Amino acid sequence: MSLASRIAKVNRSEFLFSQYRITRRAKVLAPWLRGRTPAGRHLLRALHLQTSSSRIPKMCPSLSRAFWTSVTKLGLHTKPRMPPCDFTPEKYQSLAYDRVLEVHRLHLPPVPTAYFPKPLLLHQGHMEWLFDHEGNRYLDCFSGIVTVSVGHCHPKVNAVAQNQLGRLWHTSALFFHSPTHEFAEKLLALLPEPLKVIFFVNSGSEANDLAMLMARAHTNRTDLISFRGAYHGCSPYTLGLTNVGPFRTELPSGLGCQSTMCPDVFRGPWGGSHCRDSPVQTIRKCSCAPDCCQARDQYIEQFKDTLNTSVAKSIAGFFAEPIQGVNGVVQYPKGLLKEAFKLVREREGVCIADEVQTGFGRLGSHFWGFQTHDILPDIVTMAKGIGNGFPMAAVVTTPEIAKSLAKCMYHFNTFGGNPMACAIGSAVLEVIKEENLQENSQEVGTYMLQKLAELRDEFEIVGDVRGKGLMIGIEMVKDKMGRQPLPQEEVNQIHEDCKRMGLIIGRGGIFAQTFRIAPSMCITKPDVHFAVEVFRSALIQHMERRAQQNS
Repeated sequence: MSLASRIAKVNRSEFLFSQYRITRRAKVLAPWLRGRTPAGRHLLRALHLQTSSSRIPKMCPSLSRAFWTSVTKLGLHTKPRMPPCDFTPEKYQSLAYDRVLEVHRLHLPPVPTAYFPKPLLLHQGHMEWLFDHEGNRYLDCFSGIVTVSVGHCHPKVNAVAQNQLGRLWHTSALFFHSPTHEFAEKLLALLPEPLKVIFFVNSGSEANDLAMLMARAHTNRTDLISFRGAYHGCSPYTLGLTNVGPFRTELPSGLGCQSTMCPDVFRGPWGGSHCRDSPVQTIRKCSCAPDCCQARDQYIEQFKDTLNTSVAKSIAGFFAEPIQGVNGVVQYPKGLLKEAFKLVREREGVCIADEVQTGFGRLGSHFWGFQTHDILPDIVTMAKGIGNGFPMAAVVTTPEIAKSLAKCMYHFNTFGGNPMACAIGSAVLEVIKEENLQENSQEVGTYMLQKLAELRDEFEIVGDVRGKGLMIGIEMVKDKMGRQPLPQEEVNQIHEDCKRMGLIIGRGGIFAQTFRIAPSMCITKPDVHFAVEVFRSALIQHMERRAQQNS
């Protein structure tokens, strides 16, 4: 048999097997898809057309590739092809996987923090990509919990870190070293007056800890308010401000901290289709006039109720994330924070913006999240993206508040503002500017939001897509009308399928029902296309499982 004949025979066999797979899946999916959504009906028609053709080509070497490309666009799940990557990881030569599991079980905290039944053992990273111990590549769309801002092991940041590593690691605040002062000057240039005094610390929890102390020292008051669903840290002090169930403790903590209703326009009692500062709005109907927002007014009434019933006449302050991160990328009605800040200042309190997740250009339109709300905080806390994964954080405030703290106590931090951290911090700021990463967040983030919104319109279990720039949430529900969270085991399966196809995304929300997407700001549109196709394929696989269980 000639080579051409053998190729024709192989392609004919592949084609027949492809037809069999499609026919089988069509029969399984048909009862579930029929009449559900336009996309479902379209998919069934496409499957019927592909399986009803009686003509089988005798020789078509490119048929299989072209055919499956078209089917992927229609939604049938194949493993989407990853964009190319010009980086080759080193061979893993450390502890065996089973040994890592054993050490973790015996000696690390018995808290189930790791994703997936078989946790990923990561070995190396390059920009938006991660590699596990077996050499498998993943598109990292969670960036170490919204931390790796400019890309894993960014060449410029690496070079600066290595240079500083060879010069001086640590001095403490007892001595001066120019990288600390250089970074302070660069960072403060990005903040408006009068936010011109900076305190360096090492984590977001530390930063919010210090901000709590500042607010109380400056006002000589105790009461602090935060939204339900807020996450401001996991230290004994900040746990009082954190209002996400799994992080709460039965032990005494949070003296003087009060929560108020979360102004969630998707899951809360009020919200509509014009509330959010986002390219994508909730599907809830809205009857508001262009110049007013009923949801904002209703949530402000709840905020007033908290001020009138749960705190003293004068308060220490109010903490708010510009967009809630851990709670599943929850956005508030436009104008709400501005009104809330006004009410807090009427009670002689200070206003604190927690920029740990939203800062450094991630939201695209502005460098800081508070700027998207047209507000000016008295204190700004920041961490995570500030060091691209190197542990550092900061609190920025006014000279007046800084002096109040100095009168109250002798504040000192051994590692805060160390030479390594500040050299890296300067490099991160330079990369954000030189590579136009804020602009990339705006362009690529908006593109991703719009593509994910198309999936919301196709799939009944995708209840909401929201966010701004490269901070995105996808809330999974049983159905759009009821908005009840999709059961955790089903969300887990979708999460696992995404990982299996090479996509890492995060989780959030009170019921862990929201997928969080916050990649490094160097992500590209081809990367986004891959991520959306993977998520789409995972949803199709989930539909198959449901259909099989119900058949």
